[in-house]
Amino acid sequence: MNTTHCYHCGDSCKEDIIKIDDKSFCCNGCKTVYEIFSENDLTCYYDFQDNPGAIPTEIKGKYDFLDNTKIIEKLLDFNDNDNQIVTLYIPHIHCSSCIWVLENLQKLNNKIISSQVNFPKKTVRISYKSNITSLKEIVLLLSAIGYEPYISLEDYETGKNKVDRSLIYKLGIAGFAFGNVMFLSFPEYFEVSEFWLEQYKTIFRWLMFIFSLPVVFYAANDYFISAYKGLRSKMLNIDVPIALGVSVLFIRSTIEIIFDLGTGFFDSLTGLVFFLLLGKFFQQKTYNFLSFERDYKSYFPIAVTRISSNQKEENIQIYDVKKGDRLLIRNQELIPVDGILINGNAQIDYSFVTGEAAPVTKKSGDKIFAGGKQLSGVLEIEVLASVSQSYLTQLWSNDVFAKDKSSSFKTLTDKISKNFTILVLLIAFISTTFWLYLDVSKALNVFTSVLIIACPCAIALAAPFTLGNLLRIFGKQKFYLKNAKAIEQLASIDTIIFDKTGTLTTNNESKISYEGLPLKHYEKRVLKSALRVSNHPLSRTLYQTFLDVEVLQIDKYNEVIGKGIEVNYDNNILKLGSSSFVKNQEQKSSFDTSVHISFNENYFGKFTFKNSYRIGVKPLFNALESNYELAVVSGDNEGEKKYLQKILPKKTNFLFNQKPEDKLQVIKKYQQKNKNVAMIGDGLNDAGALAQSDVGIALSENINVFSPACDAILDATQFYKINQILKTSKKSIQVIKYAFVLSLCYNIIGLYFAVTGQLMPVIAAILMPLSSISIVVFTTISTNILGKKLNK
Repeated sequence: MNTTHCYHCGDSCKEDIIKIDDKSFCCNGCKTVYEIFSENDLTCYYDFQDNPGAIPTEIKGKYDFLDNTKIIEKLLDFNDNDNQIVTLYIPHIHCSSCIWVLENLQKLNNKIISSQVNFPKKTVRISYKSNITSLKEIVLLLSAIGYEPYISLEDYETGKNKVDRSLIYKLGIAGFAFGNVMFLSFPEYFEVSEFWLEQYKTIFRWLMFIFSLPVVFYAANDYFISAYKGLRSKMLNIDVPIALGVSVLFIRSTIEIIFDLGTGFFDSLTGLVFFLLLGKFFQQKTYNFLSFERDYKSYFPIAVTRISSNQKEENIQIYDVKKGDRLLIRNQELIPVDGILINGNAQIDYSFVTGEAAPVTKKSGDKIFAGGKQLSGVLEIEVLASVSQSYLTQLWSNDVFAKDKSSSFKTLTDKISKNFTILVLLIAFISTTFWLYLDVSKALNVFTSVLIIACPCAIALAAPFTLGNLLRIFGKQKFYLKNAKAIEQLASIDTIIFDKTGTLTTNNESKISYEGLPLKHYEKRVLKSALRVSNHPLSRTLYQTFLDVEVLQIDKYNEVIGKGIEVNYDNNILKLGSSSFVKNQEQKSSFDTSVHISFNENYFGKFTFKNSYRIGVKPLFNALESNYELAVVSGDNEGEKKYLQKILPKKTNFLFNQKPEDKLQVIKKYQQKNKNVAMIGDGLNDAGALAQSDVGIALSENINVFSPACDAILDATQFYKINQILKTSKKSIQVIKYAFVLSLCYNIIGLYFAVTGQLMPVIAAILMPLSSISIVVFTTISTNILGKKLNK
C-alpha cells in the first residue's frame, strides 16, 4: 500500500489528505504555509530540498504573553519606538531552504525591514517597524510557516547555546561499524578458507553489509548532501569526489555479495568514512579553538569616561563598565551599553544598528540602547547592563558597513578547489578506463583511491587556518582586525596614508601655551564645558589643562567636523577651532598647531600646541619607504611641513589643510591609479577616508574612537610595529602558498601510487585526513613563528 507524503513537511498523510494545486498535505497548517508561499511567489523554497518544512503546531493563544511590554523589553536587542530588533532562537533551522525563507521574511510581511540568519547558532535577527507590527505578530508568522521560535525568559540563553553533536554521533557510528567489519573480515585476511567457505561466509558478508548501511546513509550523508547541492548549483565542490568514491565502493561491494562474486570492500568503505569524519572532527575542533581565542581576545582598545561619585572623570577600559556606573558620552561618541539618560540633549544616530540615518531624540529618563552615536553635545547616562564585547563585534561587522573590498586570494582558493576537482575526476576516469583494459580486478581500487587521495581538502584548509591563527596572534599584539579577509588586503597594500594629528602626534606629551586676552573664570567655565563635549584629540588635550574649573550644562552645541566648535550658553557665543572658522582668515605659516577662540565675535587669542611626535615615527617611515608609497594628510596648516620634510623620507607626499571629504578624495585618486591604499587615522574626522581605503586602520589612544567604518583597530602603544604587522601579513600569504605546494606534492605522490594500482582505498582514506592534519600543523607552527618575530 503506497503512503502519501505531505508536500510541505514530508510526514505521511495518515487520515484525510488535503489537496491543492495537485499537491498533498497532511493538515491545514501545512496547506496554509504553502498558500502563504504561493501568494508571495516564494514556492522556490521547495526547490532547495524536498519536504523542508516542519509541521506547524497549534499556536492559538500560545504567545499572548508577548502582549506584555515588560516581557518584550527583556527579549529585544534594540528599541527606539519606531524600530525594534530581536534575535530569536529557531531550533528547526537545518538546511539552505530554511536560511533562504528566513532571510526573505520581508516578502511575507512588508512590515519587516530585514532578517539575517546565523546558521551555526540557529538564530535569526529580525528588524521590524514596531509602530505598525508587533513581536507577537512576527512570532506567529514564524510559527505558521513551521519555524516556531524557542522563547523562554529563564532558559533563553541556554537554548541559544545548545551544542550540535551530530558529527560526534556520526563518528561514533562509523568507528563502531569499521571495527566490526574489520573483525568480520579476519577470516578473509588470514585465508581461513575451509572454515570460511563452508559455514559462515554468507552470514559474515551480509553482516558487513548491514554494518555499512548506517555508515553510508547516516554517517556519510553530509558528503552526499553537499555534493548534491553543489551539482544542483552547477558547482563542483570538494565533496563530489568523496561522495562518488563512497557510492562506487558501496554499490560494487553490494553487487559482489548479492551475486557471490567476492567479499566486497566494506572494510575500505567504513574505514574511509571513519577517517574522513575523524579528520573533519579534528579540523572543526582546531578551528573552533582558534575562533574562540579570537572572540575571547577581541576586546577593542577603547575606553569610556566614567563619572565617579565625587564628579571626577576617569577613563576606563570598556569591559570594566558595570551596571550602575555613570558614563559621559561626548559628541560623535558611540554609546557602548544600554542605559538611562540622566541629562543632556540626546540626538542619537542609530544607523549603525538599523541602517536608518534619521536621528532619534531622547529626553531625561528615557532608555538609550547601545550602538547609537551621539550627535549633539554631551550626555550622562546610567548603565543598565555591562558591555557585551560580542555585541560590539556584531556591530563592527554590520552589513550596513559592508564594502566591496575584493579578496582575490579567496577567489584563488575557490578556483583552485574547483579546477582541482575537475582534474581529479578526469584522472580517475582515464586511469580506470586504462585498468579496465589491462587488469579489471584493479580498476575499482584505482578509481576509488584516486578520488580519495586527491581530495583538495588540504588546499581548502590552508587559508582559513593560517589567517584564523594570525587573527589571534594580532589580537595579542593589540591589533584587532574585523575579519580574516583584512589580512589578505593588508598583504596587498602598496600605499600608506597617515593622518597627522592624533596619529603621528601624541596628545599625552603636547605642550600648550596661550597667547591673547586674559580669560575670566566664567569664560574658562564655558570654554571647558565646550571642550568637554568634543572628542577631537586637541579638545581632549586642552580640556585636561582646566582641571580646577567647574563645568556648565551646555545645551546649544554644534561641532563642524574638521573646523571647530560653536556653543551658545546664556546668550554668550563661544567659537573655538581653526583660524578660518573663528575669525574668517587663514593663519599665517606657523611651526605649531593652534586652536583659536572668540566670545561674541570678539577674537580673544589662541592656544598653541607644541606637537610631540610618537616615538618611532622616523624609523617607521624609513623602514616603510622602500616598499610603500607614503603620504601624510592633515587638516592643519603647513606650519610643520618643513619639520616633517626633515625627519621623514624625501619621497613622502604632504597634504595640509585637508577637510574630511578632501582626505577621502585623496584616497580615491590613489585608487584610480590602481594603488592599494591603507589609511591610518584616529577614527574621528577620518571615518570617510577609512571606509574608502582598501584597509582602514583606526589608531586608539585610550579614547572611545570605535569606528565601524574601519577594518582594524591598533592600540597607539603598538604604533611602531606597523611595518612588522605589514611584513607578517605578507609572510602569511607566503605560508598559504607553501601550504599549497606541500598539498600539491602530497597529491602528486599519492596519485602516482593510486593510478598504478599500488594503493588500497582504506590506506588512501587514512592518508587523506593525515594530509589535512599536516597542513593544519604546518600553518599553525608557521604562523606561531611569525607571531614570535612580531613580539620582539
